[in-house]
Amino acid sequence: MNMMFRHALPLLELDVLKTFVAIAETGNFTTAAETVYRTPSAVSMQVKKLEETLGCVLFLRDARSVSLTPNGEVLLGFARRLLALNNEAVSRFLMPDMSGVVRVGAPEDIGERVLPQVLKRFAESYPNVTVDVSIGMSTAMRKRVDEHRMDIAIYNSLTAESMTGGEFLCDEKLVWAGARSGTAHLRDPLPVSMWEDGCVWRADATERLTQAGRNFRVAFLSAHTTGQRAAIQADLAVAPLPRYLVQGDLVQLGEKDGLPELGSYRIGLKIADNPSPPVLAVAEHVREAFSALG
Repeated sequence: MNMMFRHALPLLELDVLKTFVAIAETGNFTTAAETVYRTPSAVSMQVKKLEETLGCVLFLRDARSVSLTPNGEVLLGFARRLLALNNEAVSRFLMPDMSGVVRVGAPEDIGERVLPQVLKRFAESYPNVTVDVSIGMSTAMRKRVDEHRMDIAIYNSLTAESMTGGEFLCDEKLVWAGARSGTAHLRDPLPVSMWEDGCVWRADATERLTQAGRNFRVAFLSAHTTGQRAAIQADLAVAPLPRYLVQGDLVQLGEKDGLPELGSYRIGLKIADNPSPPVLAVAEHVREAFSALG
């Protein structure tokens, strides 16, 4: 009697899926190759092999970008779930004691710029550890660590003295931001968008304006960078911002525009006394993230 044998379905390789997810998230083969520590040609070969295995095209490519096809969108959901399940299974055996909750605090700009990648990579490495994030003023975050109400604070600082008890991560340059083709910087007094009292950006800007003899008024007060951006884009005010936030409809202003040059500020890391292994692991991920910003 003839018997029909079902062919075994092929197994998807996790390394290939990791590369696939990296391309989908970065939209670029070269950047993805750097993320997974492979050469661009090796990444292209992995994608070709994956497409041949599944019998469909996963990416649409043009000269500038890479996007997912409908089949690629479907695979992305499966790939993320498979990678997460793998991490959970491996950590169960290799790091059975690495669990718990780590409380992290940071100002909004750092929360927006750095924490997403820190949390993503940490969750991939330690899926049994929960990270609770609080966003607020730097001084408040440091105080919570001192009072043992928080495990880690990432904070902004103007002076070396305020770094006492903390760890230096990097320097950031402050610049004046205005609307593209805007006129707010020409008004007298100068309309300025500020954060609340205690913000290092506000302290540096007001000191520099006072030293330069430039009349100014606080035209917009917000504790969020999104609010400040709205005021700048509407040409209601200019604002002191980290240079990396000045993009899109915002332009950098300087001495040629009648504004004094601003200084730099430090970003620091403060860890609670007697940190647990999960806290130390999160702190190391924070260091790696800032080191990568370089």
